[in-house]
Amino acid sequence: MIRACGVGVSYGSVRAVADMSLSIAPGLTVLSGPSGSGKSTLLRVLSLIERPSLGEVFVHDVATSSLSWAELRALRRKEIAVVFQNPADNLISHLTVGENLRAAGASDCSLLDQLGLGGSATWRIGALSGGQQQRLAFGCALARGASVVIADEPTSQLDVKSADLVLETLESLPVPAVVASHDPRLVSLADLCVPLAAS
Repeated sequence: MIRACGVGVSYGSVRAVADMSLSIAPGLTVLSGPSGSGKSTLLRVLSLIERPSLGEVFVHDVATSSLSWAELRALRRKEIAVVFQNPADNLISHLTVGENLRAAGASDCSLLDQLGLGGSATWRIGALSGGQQQRLAFGCALARGASVVIADEPTSQLDVKSADLVLETLESLPVPAVVASHDPRLVSLADLCVPLAAS
């Protein structure tokens, strides 16, 4: 669905990503590596937030380099859901749990049971733990009907118990997921692990 061919990203003389080719397959793909290895940069390219300096990103075999920024945004909204590492950045804080799901496109709140959040539809976001907020963020991604979920360090801001909730959710996603992480537990769950070295 998303394919990167010979992708490189440079910022002036700094090369953040060099000659990366990758096809997003069903299941969980984890980009692993230390800080400065280009994980987040590569995620921004795969999620069409940033254009590569070199190479091409294809979405459903459409070469994205020929698309305008408006077309890229439309394609991203239709096909890709991005979950950020800070739980608060993924949700609308003044809405309830159920209202967040409906704002993402869910027709009802039945998805909450699948997320282990049954009975929380009327709760305010602040009543959820960080792990519950991230789990809800993945639920909103599914409610949008995205073809792929991309997440940047989704467990890095969480305690172990909250991180476990997110790991359970990632294991059960019905669509491909691409995650940047150096969490060894997340790496061990990967169907495909792509190690990146610090440049």
